[in-house]
Amino acid sequence: MTLIDLHQLLLADLGADLPAAVRQQRLVGVLRRHFGCGAVALLRLEADGEHLRPVAVDGLSSDALGRRFAVREHPRLAAILQRREVTRFHHDSGLPDPYDGLVVERPGEPLDVHDCMGAPLDVEGQRWGVLTLDALAVGTFGAQARRDLQQLLPLAEAAVRVTRLEAELRAVRQSATPLLAAGGAREDSEILGQSEAIARLLHELQVVADSELPVLLLGETGVGKELFAHRLHRLSRRAAKPIVHVNCAALPESLAESELFGHVRGAFSGAVGERAGRIEAAEGGTLFLDEVGELPLSIQAKLLRTLQNGEIQRLGADRPRKVDVRVIAATNRSLQEQVRDGAFRADLYHRLSVYPIPIPPLRERGQDVLLLAGRFLELNRARLGLRSLRLSPEAQHALLAYPWPGNVRELEHVLSRAALKAVSRGARREDIVTLDAGLLDLELLARPPLPATPAGDAPAREAPPATDRPLRAIVDEAQRQAIRQALERHGQRWALAARALDVDPSNLHKLARRLGLKGEA
Repeated sequence: MTLIDLHQLLLADLGADLPAAVRQQRLVGVLRRHFGCGAVALLRLEADGEHLRPVAVDGLSSDALGRRFAVREHPRLAAILQRREVTRFHHDSGLPDPYDGLVVERPGEPLDVHDCMGAPLDVEGQRWGVLTLDALAVGTFGAQARRDLQQLLPLAEAAVRVTRLEAELRAVRQSATPLLAAGGAREDSEILGQSEAIARLLHELQVVADSELPVLLLGETGVGKELFAHRLHRLSRRAAKPIVHVNCAALPESLAESELFGHVRGAFSGAVGERAGRIEAAEGGTLFLDEVGELPLSIQAKLLRTLQNGEIQRLGADRPRKVDVRVIAATNRSLQEQVRDGAFRADLYHRLSVYPIPIPPLRERGQDVLLLAGRFLELNRARLGLRSLRLSPEAQHALLAYPWPGNVRELEHVLSRAALKAVSRGARREDIVTLDAGLLDLELLARPPLPATPAGDAPAREAPPATDRPLRAIVDEAQRQAIRQALERHGQRWALAARALDVDPSNLHKLARRLGLKGEA
């Protein structure tokens, strides 16, 4: 492909109605073909000015798009970013390459001797990111190649500029505020995914964000509900105001009312002054109620009043106060079942679930698993001081096949553990460390629990042998047995079991989690 042909192709793409991801991918693809190199990457500089994130790659491994490169840790990227023209590195430069072990044509191998060049990209006078090219054959990037890339930079910057303008036009069509664009750009660096499921979710969040409707985020544990709640806030007209996070499961019942609604002096022993609660702290912004299903019933009634009338009453106060907050709630449990069991108020449920949004589990997001894996691999590489950290093809297949009951959080823990194992087994920090499927231990994690003995055939529990045991262990075992028996008598309905045991339902759930019984229910 001649330089003229390449110019015409890129100009045609600029005038075509293409999705941003497609336009950027075509850019790196045609550049790789024209220069005959091993890999091309387009990286965007994040808002902090300290990280570069790939937005399109050709010739790199599947997880490369999920990585996030700290500029200070990658001298080649830093050099390209700081200069105004094309930077060409000598083929035997001693500077480490950020793509060591990630080039598809040489998987797992270092890029010790190879050609490399790159250039910064500017949009409206601001540094947008960089374009990098790596060739495995020495001599690929001569003086002519450098001149060609310099001539192509205006077209590459135009492609980036068109993508940015299209994003701004979409925001205007959706009646977004100026803050929306800034918040969206910052959040894009945190939410990774290209699957249809995540694309639908992000579009739905974009649509509902600028409304004032309460939103209920539904999803399994570990799917990232807090991350999506923050995205909703940043895309809303309240983005300039605070978002206050309340972990309802961590609120002791005795302090929950004071924490949420505040108190006046003398409201209780130790209340030596007035104190605003979390709801007042979110004035003008967003209140995020995480694990809302854990709220005690007594607090649910007061929260309902806030949603209905926009009022709160501090503990011990005579008069209510007006508040202006938007509520986003999240839960990994079925609130409908809790309503049926009497553990959650039906009227509060209907107020919170004006717009329910399900968050897809990781097993339904396809190749997003590898993008997220790339992010966690880069974090662990930096944390452990490794030259490069990658997955073997078998490990990639294992990640895609595993059902991920713990979702994104479990993926992060699996990769962190595997990286530590690799180092503990002798991997040197100057090596390209490859994680194979065995290090992931996914087969062990996927083993089903031993089948429970049918209730009718279960032998009577025998008292433990008379050995010295801590009193706490004896009490815990007695509590486990009492909770199991109450659940069996009441058909595994937690609210009825709590009533029979004369315990608040939310406290029973907390106790069951501490005793390790929640997985049995």
